[in-house]
Amino acid sequence: MIIAVPVCILAVYAGMHTHVDPAGKVKYELSEMLMEEAQQIYLPGFAYTQGSRGSSFRDWLTTAAMNMMPLGTYVEGKSDIHTDVEDKETYEMILAQQANDENAVDENGRLIQNDEKDAQNEEAVQTSGTKIDTSMEKLKSFEYLVGNFYVIDGGTMTSADELNAEKLMAKDMKIDQKSDGPKVLIYHTHSQEAFADSKDGDTSTTIMGMGDYLSKLLSDKYGIQTMHHEGVYDLVDGKLDRSKAYQLAEPEIQKILEDNPSIEVVIDLHRDGVAEGTHLVTEVNGKPAAQIMFFNGLSRTKANGNIDYLKNPYIEDNLAFSLQMQISAANKYPGFTRRIYLRGYRYNMHLKPKTLLIEAGAQTNTVEEMRNAMEVLADTLDNVLTK
Repeated sequence: MIIAVPVCILAVYAGMHTHVDPAGKVKYELSEMLMEEAQQIYLPGFAYTQGSRGSSFRDWLTTAAMNMMPLGTYVEGKSDIHTDVEDKETYEMILAQQANDENAVDENGRLIQNDEKDAQNEEAVQTSGTKIDTSMEKLKSFEYLVGNFYVIDGGTMTSADELNAEKLMAKDMKIDQKSDGPKVLIYHTHSQEAFADSKDGDTSTTIMGMGDYLSKLLSDKYGIQTMHHEGVYDLVDGKLDRSKAYQLAEPEIQKILEDNPSIEVVIDLHRDGVAEGTHLVTEVNGKPAAQIMFFNGLSRTKANGNIDYLKNPYIEDNLAFSLQMQISAANKYPGFTRRIYLRGYRYNMHLKPKTLLIEAGAQTNTVEEMRNAMEVLADTLDNVLTK
């Protein structure tokens, strides 16, 4: 029944236009459209678009059909803002969406489940740490690269040219260790994110504490001087409000970078939100470690194309950094990283070429698992930045 409705719509559309080109042009267009949309729904890891489509009856028809198919919106996971007018209201809507689209939380920081039934049925995740082939011969295949290392949000488009592994892996991510001053800045756009056994009022057991631990590991163990910024941008008048967190953080982070020109790496450390039945954990050296995920903003959506007021001259550098981190972890710590998530907005990743947004663990992880994850993350950063 789910499939029947959109198929009927497509049949009507074909009937309306068959007289236009009896040679079969309409049939070809319908086949192409069905294949493209089926790929987006059922093979999201392989789906990509090389350019934005113009507004047309075809676009309207596709949207209408997809809205009648719950599976399509379930697979994509999150709804998108479809706006065509780039005005002040649109700008504010997109910034608010950017601030809240990683995971939705209530005023107490608890994860909001959109569908409790889906949350209850979600299976726990326990990785086996199986190694994956990271040879350049394999990585040169766009389908292999995306299918094994990326998740592309349904409202986002990318291309084989943008995700060119050979080009991204060739970029030099090494830091200058000869000059003085801090090299890495760690901060938290969302500072209030906590874990399964976090203690109220004890920031050392929250994402803020994980940033502090990661900073000390980099500085003390690996000799990479690191600054941990403890600014809070998701509390307004004492209440959790993440709608302007990225806007509030941007000028503060810019000021820190201006005052500390030696900083080459910027890390915005977050905690993800998942269904309560999901446990993002793997075993590293006999210890349970929370899994992490690198998150890239492309400043471009299918609905709006390039978002001019969210320009990022460092998109390629950001992508290179996350991919090199992903490959390094896959080689030394298989199972530690989830696939890189590509989303359409910017997330303040325009401030430095070597910028990472990291989703470390989730609300179902323990503090111990998170601290173990920070140890693996620190070692991976050292491998990419200094080795």
